[in-house]
Amino acid sequence: MLRWNGSVKNLLTDIAGVRVGHADDAALGSGVTAVIFDTSAVASMDVRGGGPGTREGSLLDPVSTVERIDAIALSGGSAFGLESGGGVQAWLAEQDRGFRIREAVIPIVPGAICFDLLNGGNKAWGRFSPYRDLGYAAAAAAATDFALGSVGAGLGATVANLKGGLGSASATTQSGIKVAALAVVNAVGSVTVGDGPWFWAAPFEIGGEYGGRGLPASFTPDMLAPRLKGGPAATAVENTTLAVVVTDAVLTKTQAKRLAMIAQTGFARAIYPVHAPLDGDVVFAAATCEKPIDPLYGLTELGMVAANVTARAIARGVYAATALPFPGALPAWKDRFG
Repeated sequence: MLRWNGSVKNLLTDIAGVRVGHADDAALGSGVTAVIFDTSAVASMDVRGGGPGTREGSLLDPVSTVERIDAIALSGGSAFGLESGGGVQAWLAEQDRGFRIREAVIPIVPGAICFDLLNGGNKAWGRFSPYRDLGYAAAAAAATDFALGSVGAGLGATVANLKGGLGSASATTQSGIKVAALAVVNAVGSVTVGDGPWFWAAPFEIGGEYGGRGLPASFTPDMLAPRLKGGPAATAVENTTLAVVVTDAVLTKTQAKRLAMIAQTGFARAIYPVHAPLDGDVVFAAATCEKPIDPLYGLTELGMVAANVTARAIARGVYAATALPFPGALPAWKDRFG
């Protein structure tokens, strides 16, 4: 059974030792979000979308040598945004954080990007993109309190019919393990049912965290019809939902991979359609390794709750978003439904 962990934050930072920072540029219409671990965390990744853009993805494979990471960089800017990881890495290097090989210290910063290059912002940045500097600023700004909606990596995000954004949520399993998620929602599909205010993730909502509208009394064929960003002209590079799931359980790298895989089901509970060739959906799963967990039942329960938390984070990202101030920008949920 899912229960809220009782924190007033309902954020990724309800996991002790995790901080989140944003840096964005309103004129650019894009930004970066950094997830910083105060102590390196065991981590892995699962990719389900057909058009991903990632940094250090191979390192997160359970068969790869390095077990732990120091941070995760999430960014807009499509492939240009992969440079944000270098900025986060630079900040960590100044803190003497990283994987040590004799006198060398190498901060380990996986990352992923979403496409927001056509949202109306000024992307004429010249020779070098701003994402490395934004990554550094996001890492430097990391704290236990952070904003949701059109901020950081979610500033330029959109979904099929509404402004997208950045959301977060947390919960605790019956056995006392905490799990939380952060999501950047830039999906090709829709997070709401048809043209109405109802979130697909409504059954998992806690405390009216995304409007408390529930689901429609019945579903019409039109509600189940596909709504895709860009319609028939939609392309793989224009979309992606990114999620970071963190737990205080003691996990191996292989178990973190399994947690990321189970958490992906939260995407299916919140986005319609999802995991398409038009998306680059990625889930990072990390463990701060504070509390032991049963490797079978306990991990299954943790994955179940992680999927619910991920769905809630996705809905919160769209619910909290505000429209971009550019001609033709998609409306925010609150603009349409109040």
